[in-house]
Amino acid sequence: MGTILIIVAILAIGTAFAYFGMKSGKIEDKNNNNIPDAIEEKIEEVKEVAAKVKNVAEKAKKVAKTVVVEKKATKKPAAKKPAAKKTK
Repeated sequence: MGTILIIVAILAIGTAFAYFGMKSGKIEDKNNNNIPDAIEEKIEEVKEVAAKVKNVAEKAKKVAKTVVVEKKATKKPAAKKPAAKKTK
């Protein structure tokens, strides 16, 4: 319980510093939505990278499906097992 309170207190202090920094003009916030412009820019960059990664993942899935289909089509028949020895 104490750990959670410490984490919440640290987040609250950080938020207060960011808020007062924006209001005093030390941290830029051109559109006054209480989100610093630096964070908004980083979020846009992350969205662009995520879109690229998603496209690459879709291409990789298509390639994987074609490889599986080709592997099934070229499957060799199983080798015959040698006959079991009879014991009397």
